[in-house]
Amino acid sequence: MLVIPGDGADAPAPGSGSRSLPLILSRGLGALLVLLGAGMALWPAAGAPILSLLLTIALVAFAVATAMRAFRPGADQRATALIAALATLAVAAITVFWPVLTLVVFRLGVGAWFVFLGVQLIVRAVWRRSPARPAPARRRGARWLRTIGASAALVLAVALAAGSGALLGGTPLPTPDAFYAPPAEVPSKPGTLIRSEPLTVGVPAGARAWRILYTTTNPDGSPAVSSGTVLAPADPGPDPLPLLTVAHGTVGVVPGCAPSLSAAPFADGAGTAMADMVTEHGWVAVTSDYIGLGTKGPHPYLVGDAEARNVWDASKAVLGFSELRVSTDTVIWGHSQGGQGSLWTGQIASSYAPEFTVKGVAAFAPASNLYALAEAIKSETAGKTVSAYIAATWDKVFPELNVEKSLTPGSAGPVERIGGLCFNGHDGLAAILRGSQVPNQIFPDALLDGPFGDELKAQEPVGPFPAPVLVAQGLADPLVKPAIQDAWVTARCAAGIPIDYRTYPGLGHVELVGPDSPLTPQLEQWTLDRWDGKAPTPDCDHLPAG
Repeated sequence: MLVIPGDGADAPAPGSGSRSLPLILSRGLGALLVLLGAGMALWPAAGAPILSLLLTIALVAFAVATAMRAFRPGADQRATALIAALATLAVAAITVFWPVLTLVVFRLGVGAWFVFLGVQLIVRAVWRRSPARPAPARRRGARWLRTIGASAALVLAVALAAGSGALLGGTPLPTPDAFYAPPAEVPSKPGTLIRSEPLTVGVPAGARAWRILYTTTNPDGSPAVSSGTVLAPADPGPDPLPLLTVAHGTVGVVPGCAPSLSAAPFADGAGTAMADMVTEHGWVAVTSDYIGLGTKGPHPYLVGDAEARNVWDASKAVLGFSELRVSTDTVIWGHSQGGQGSLWTGQIASSYAPEFTVKGVAAFAPASNLYALAEAIKSETAGKTVSAYIAATWDKVFPELNVEKSLTPGSAGPVERIGGLCFNGHDGLAAILRGSQVPNQIFPDALLDGPFGDELKAQEPVGPFPAPVLVAQGLADPLVKPAIQDAWVTARCAAGIPIDYRTYPGLGHVELVGPDSPLTPQLEQWTLDRWDGKAPTPDCDHLPAG
């Protein structure tokens, strides 16, 4: 709500300063508001970033003009004018926080209001006739009402602006401590354990856990250091235990987002099933944080081969962990980003980790076809958030693509802000909300059609895979579209790669791996069957209709 102080009683006498600065501002601002209101009504989409900026500028200009009116000689109700100016500035801040919401929800109403307000200012600036003054008592009552109204608008606008800032700002990221800092001399061999320490936060009952720091490689193959976690039975015993190699899903792209730094380090993805495998069946689960989330980056977000090397090197490091003995036979799991990662981990097993025998590969709602996914969700809120993470990291992983310089107008700022948020808890909501306020798709079609699009296509895991593959997909998933998953599975089957493809009606992206999901007990049994060498159950002949 904006408040126009005064009712004409403070108008200067005819001929006294009709060319004053406030008068010129009123005329110019009135014309600007008429154009802005008409533009919001008639041009809602094509100029969304420009309209958002113009809206903020118009509100700031109105606040300045209102404040200047308060200091004109003979001005009436200066306090009310100043309060109204402050309220308008707070509303301008809200439009910065919620540009798309402002344009979409209030487009017609605010546009019509701006036209009315602009006409009113122009008329008042041109036709300066003094109206008949009300009786003193009525005039004082009107002034008090205007002051109360301006104060209420200020309180409401400040509350909304402050609430928006708190909601969209996320929470302070945990700071990786000295454990995550590499030593002066780092072993050259990938998969070497550097150090470990007990982890006590968020550990399931009946289990023990550790943080680990180990050597791995950057996306370009140069040496790097990553962190990770190990979850084991409370009483592991002396014999080698079955090994679960886990690739985690999206948690963010900057240091501080690592699962090992989280208050719930084992909750990601199929956390309930993983805890059951450890506490009920005596397995050891090893999860890489990937580089760039607890240690120095860049984080290889959705870069399949680089993620897979980080995952394998975590399992290699545990082979040298004195607290446990683990088998070199393993089953690989992953959800979402980790689903793509688990498929890639299986795909490079024979060349990168020949010391391991893969018994099975399970991927839950994997980002299996990244290019198709980017095309399908480029205009949706979740797609903009994922796109922001890609843009924030791929400019460092693939500098030759110049990704950040090629984004749609108005996207660079949101990409930077979203890229600094972790995708869990309060920060996850902030990242999604910020994605909802990006007016356009982040990657222009020309970028998707060029070398950048080719690199997206190169991240598709196409096999062959060294063991039976399970792919699980929720049919109500708004992020990884079921039709895209169907097409990927169909293509693998057509290439002679059998897939055990299971779909779950009514389950979304997160619900698919929830504790109450029917996938949870099925996944545990499937994993035990792979360990026992039972025949897989591919269903390429029974795929759902595309």
